[in-house]
Amino acid sequence: MEKMPSVYEYADYYATYVKLVPQGELVQILGEQMKETVTMLSSLSEEQSKFRYAPGKWSIKEVIGHITDTERIMSFRLLSIARGESALLPGYDENQYVEEAEFDKQSLNELLDHFACVRQSTIHLLKSLSQEMLARRGTANQTEVTARALSTIIAGHELHHRKIIQERYLKA
Repeated sequence: MEKMPSVYEYADYYATYVKLVPQGELVQILGEQMKETVTMLSSLSEEQSKFRYAPGKWSIKEVIGHITDTERIMSFRLLSIARGESALLPGYDENQYVEEAEFDKQSLNELLDHFACVRQSTIHLLKSLSQEMLARRGTANQTEVTARALSTIIAGHELHHRKIIQERYLKA
């Protein structure tokens, strides 16, 4: 998929993510992102991966878990809409998900492996979808969105959080 979604394919609050994604073949971009993120974080120690740049902020492990949870949810939405689902797809509370997951109790390697597996699944899903399927519209979190936009949001969401990790966690 090389065509970026138009602004009419997603809610305004997703624009931050969509704008971060470079032009190009999205499947390739997603694969490269996965490698870059895993490489960037795999050399951290367990102690470093529990770092929080401020009180009340997520640890690096929690950010990785959040990226993975969100990708899984967005991929479900992508699959549902691409298959013609007409039911309203629910939103979720990202803070509750992180709190309930206990990511800091998991090893950094487990979290990175989990992320890589979910990303590979997303890539395989995208490879199986036609342009017609990607153009389909559905409703998720009370807003209309296309399957194509969801695939781009997945990539942009990771880039958004990777930038935060680089600027607020790794430079601290």
